[in-house]
Amino acid sequence: MARLFKVTACVPSLTRTRTQRELQNTYFTKLVPYENWFREQQRIQKMGGKIVKVELATGKQGTNTGLQ
Repeated sequence: MARLFKVTACVPSLTRTRTQRELQNTYFTKLVPYENWFREQQRIQKMGGKIVKVELATGKQGTNTGLQ
């Protein structure tokens, strides 16, 4: 069984509604394999996102839960 992290993150996405500076945060939860965790962490931080919660999980790899 691969070690998986269940990562919940919040990523700001710019929406062009009314003002161009309006930010809308997108929350998503996904399972990330242990080996890919560091890369995923950097990707979220580059997008200006915040990692809300990280849990150890067991399950199928690449399963996405919640909104993307």
